[in-house]
Amino acid sequence: MNLSREAKLMCGVILITIPTIEYGGTFLLTVLSGQFEMPLTDFQKGMFRAGHAHAGVLVILGLIAQILIDNITFGHRLKMWLRGGFVTAALLVSGGFFAAAIGENLTKPNSNIWILWLGVIVLAVSLLATGFGLIKNSKQ
Repeated sequence: MNLSREAKLMCGVILITIPTIEYGGTFLLTVLSGQFEMPLTDFQKGMFRAGHAHAGVLVILGLIAQILIDNITFGHRLKMWLRGGFVTAALLVSGGFFAAAIGENLTKPNSNIWILWLGVIVLAVSLLATGFGLIKNSKQ
């Protein structure tokens, strides 16, 4: 399989970000084992779990998407937007879970929940465009 230069670049960037997810896992372990000094609610712990899980899953999806985007016939600029869209969505969705849970004694999302929803929209647009591009290309 030959990857485009753009796919190689994005895959390299994505792989370099994975240690931050690993570090987040050690933070999560500290929180869940009760070693974190700030008291957190069950809601906050759940949001941190969700943020960490989404980060891992969406980064893997972002890697796979780079290969798929190489196989659609959209223009260079749109392909670059899609490549960045998957990476941006991973940051926004996982970061949105964390940002919406920051504060004392929270039992529901704070006003930063918009970050998560923006990520959901970016992800949906990226998925739909890539999916339609692959379907269009499959007819050739």
